[in-house]
Amino acid sequence: MKTLQPVPTERWQKYLTDYNEGLGLVYERFVLNDYLDRLVNQYNLHTVLEAPIFGMAGVSGINSVRLAQRGCAVTLVDDNAERLRGVARIWSELNLRATFVHHTDFARLPFDDRAFDLAWEWAALWYLPNADALLRELARVSRQLVFVAMPNRVQIGYLMRKYLLERDFVNYVDESWADIGRIKREIRDLRLEIVDEGVLDVPPWPDTVMPAAQVLKRLGIKSKKLDAQFSGEGWNWSTMDYYLGRRPELKALIDRYTFLERAPIPWQLKAIWAHHRYVLVKVRY
Repeated sequence: MKTLQPVPTERWQKYLTDYNEGLGLVYERFVLNDYLDRLVNQYNLHTVLEAPIFGMAGVSGINSVRLAQRGCAVTLVDDNAERLRGVARIWSELNLRATFVHHTDFARLPFDDRAFDLAWEWAALWYLPNADALLRELARVSRQLVFVAMPNRVQIGYLMRKYLLERDFVNYVDESWADIGRIKREIRDLRLEIVDEGVLDVPPWPDTVMPAAQVLKRLGIKSKKLDAQFSGEGWNWSTMDYYLGRRPELKALIDRYTFLERAPIPWQLKAIWAHHRYVLVKVRY
């Protein structure tokens, strides 16, 4: 088992008050919302657990906002009390209700068997020392579905991040959990049925995680024109602005970039460029 370093607090603290996440994260949230909408429609979901809530970059704890907007009772689990308090305040700002649970042992979640219609996580497994145990727990507490998504480690932006832009990030994660094959093997060992798998988050740019201006800086590209284009007040991308009604046009703007996402080709071809892989599991009893 790999020993992981704690994720630096500056990676998430600033976004508890600064909602400018960048174009890539806003895109990621909207395409995830579309998928969650499909799950609600197809499986008639009412109760949802997201554990843990800190996998996605940017603003913590808002991955399940769309589910709450659809009327689901949402429970959110985090092992960091400070972050969880910030997430609770953000949900209050959105006038949405959720149950917030501070819990540090993801090998044993504090919920009864079959307590939720959907138990899920987004890109958080590789931060845990016991991700296999979490998968077992998500299956235990779900009465219907388990949804798991992780970064796609074969796409070019991931490789740029690992070998060029942010070489130290591998100190904070266990990359073996970015192998969707490992996740599927764990799921099969639990005798669960995979009912859907594929890719999500397939915009026309690579997934470096970093803001565009920071990428240019690390690549040594100096251009006042590009710097002005990708920074400053004119380059503000915030899903919270959309949720709060400040930028209702944001979804339509993002939809312009979804031509790869919606292209009528097999997802296996999209996997070359996709930022995330996922599996959806049906729990059988």
